[in-house]
Amino acid sequence: MALIVHKYGGTSMGSTERIRSVAQRVAKWARAGHQMVVVPSAMSGETNRLLGLAKELLPNANTPEALRELDAVAATGEQVSVGLLALALQAQGVPAVSYGGWQVAIETDSAFTKARISRIDDDKVRADLSAGKVVIITGFQGIDSEGNVTTLGRGGSDTSAVAVAAALKADECLIYTDVDGVYTTDPRIVPEARRLATISFEEMLEMASLGSKVLQIRSVEFAGKYRVPLRVLSSFTPWDIDIQEEANSGTLITFEEDEKMEKAVVAGIAFNRDEAKISVIGVPDRPGIAFSILGPVADANIDIDVIIQNVSHDGKTDFSFTVHRNDYTRTVDVLRNKVLPAIGAAEVRGDTKICKVSIVGIGMRSHVGVASKMFRTLSEEGINIQMITTSEIKTSVVLDEKYMELAVRALHKAFGLDNEAIAEG
Repeated sequence: MALIVHKYGGTSMGSTERIRSVAQRVAKWARAGHQMVVVPSAMSGETNRLLGLAKELLPNANTPEALRELDAVAATGEQVSVGLLALALQAQGVPAVSYGGWQVAIETDSAFTKARISRIDDDKVRADLSAGKVVIITGFQGIDSEGNVTTLGRGGSDTSAVAVAAALKADECLIYTDVDGVYTTDPRIVPEARRLATISFEEMLEMASLGSKVLQIRSVEFAGKYRVPLRVLSSFTPWDIDIQEEANSGTLITFEEDEKMEKAVVAGIAFNRDEAKISVIGVPDRPGIAFSILGPVADANIDIDVIIQNVSHDGKTDFSFTVHRNDYTRTVDVLRNKVLPAIGAAEVRGDTKICKVSIVGIGMRSHVGVASKMFRTLSEEGINIQMITTSEIKTSVVLDEKYMELAVRALHKAFGLDNEAIAEG
């Protein structure tokens, strides 16, 4: 008997019919003798609906008091899901009990709308599992030290599921989504994209951070920290599929770098169109200037991605970096109102029509010429590179947004990712 955690996304929980299908799938695993914990998201579109209602009443809900209430509102979507799923399981004759994150408890800090998990009290869950019950826990939410309901940010149900699996030392955490695994790139852009049978944790972390939407990055970080075995698979396969076939489907995120994985220099192409580039022009070139620019941006709780500083001319330089497009206006305001007057730079320029395209693969550690092949491929397509950043297993470039799909297709072909043997590992 294994202890298994299932996580189901919003589309998997999108209607009573789909919830019934989830219940039948979970019941199959429970009847096979496994101890089952399920972490579902809110029904598809429900969180957006709830937050839309809140925005109608208070458009700029950005005070700590307002953010607390946003969490109280948003958390109700998952509360509905767990109750409905428990009822659906009971209708299947399977004992089931649902809990809110605050009941378990999943303890978090007090950063409303983007809280981080600090501890999970698993006593209640273990007692129910020992009693033969399926335990269903709300994703996306927890409780802070003051007893306030908190949420973990969009996509937080993935993080909840992995955290629960880590606390319970589960044998595996299965992330059921509306896709059947992790692909070499988005099949909507490259129809020849292949599903990967396995991907290393490091590669998945890079893919998630660089724009792949299959898994939320914090869930991958959590899995890596606590070595939680993860598998991404589809909830739209027939629920009565053979359990062994299901258990080996999808994409396994592994911590082992075997010989087969080393054969693939590049595992996938990630992209992100949600970025904006900002340049501070005419910056005095002196020690500490980078902190003088980026410190106030960080103080505004804005994440910075790619950074470059140009060569100095006549004691002046230009300093460019990227931020999430949603943070663009706020970042420019911080720079113009706080940074320019303080450092004496000339001006701030911005570009919201950029994208980031990245190649990822652990094989890059042991193969030379990978970055140059990437640059040559883009050059042959007439695509200009604006910024470059690298790590051991990835190279990312910032491009004009209009070239994104062309770049992804060209790189996917150049690195042979449409080769079935590569995808199969």
